[in-house]
Amino acid sequence: MDKEQVVIIGSGCAGATAAVYTARADLKPVVFEGMEPGGQLTTTSVIENYPGFVDGIDGFELMSRMKSQAERFGARFEYGEVASLTKADGGFEVDVKGRNKIWAKTVIVASGARARMLGLPRERELTGHGLSTCATCDGAFFRNVPVTVVGGGDSAMEEALFLTRFASEVHVMHRRESFRASKIMADRLLAHDKVTVHWNSEVVGIEDKDGSVQAVSVKDTKSGKTRRHETNGLFYAIGHIPNTGFLAKGLVKLDADGYVDTVGVTTQTAGLFVAGDVHDREYQQAVTAAGEGCRAALEAEAYLAANLD
Repeated sequence: MDKEQVVIIGSGCAGATAAVYTARADLKPVVFEGMEPGGQLTTTSVIENYPGFVDGIDGFELMSRMKSQAERFGARFEYGEVASLTKADGGFEVDVKGRNKIWAKTVIVASGARARMLGLPRERELTGHGLSTCATCDGAFFRNVPVTVVGGGDSAMEEALFLTRFASEVHVMHRRESFRASKIMADRLLAHDKVTVHWNSEVVGIEDKDGSVQAVSVKDTKSGKTRRHETNGLFYAIGHIPNTGFLAKGLVKLDADGYVDTVGVTTQTAGLFVAGDVHDREYQQAVTAAGEGCRAALEAEAYLAANLD
């Protein structure tokens, strides 16, 4: 069984940053990229809010640069999906699909979270082409055009209100007749003159033209009738699913929605650290994920220094 000082699970902003720092500390980290190398940012055409890029940068390009930077210092990136992570012999056993198991002294879990989708045809193809799961990331691309938000919780309220800064009008589709959001957030949304709420409305289809969202099909959940609603932007705000299924029971605490419950970036298991969207349910930004990747790397370095064999 191969032995490593540091294994990083995930290759998005958090994982790549952790790789840069641990590699510069000469810890020779190995990064398992998962099924989506580079993480969700690789599907974002332009990122305008990452510091240092005045004119913005393509998401794929940003992650490619981060990977190259980490590799320059000695990090090894390997394509592979971690099937399980368990405690073993003073460290951890990392079972990667299709290859031998690895023993690691420390592990940084930066496996991220995937946005909940509706499961409609062409969602994947239209993501980044009118369909988004992050208003903060993409809202500025929808200036003076109508947009539609799907959801009824606080996150949907926040996304819709943020979009009022740019869009000509914001439509909120909710399949029930009352919001799940807190009263203060719901009241704020309902009072906004740019927002129209469509109660008992479920998006059941997406229509595109030349590869960009043009309209959605909306079903009335009471009458069952379907109508066409024109929109240039479609934003899903129906939550995220943290990628934690590979973690052995008892390694970490999970909250009610499956996010890893931590103190900073440390977990209840010594030597196991987390960074990014796998536990951050509040910010979910590239720059905050990168910051946490740095923190997790420094914590791992300190742990290794204090636990020399």
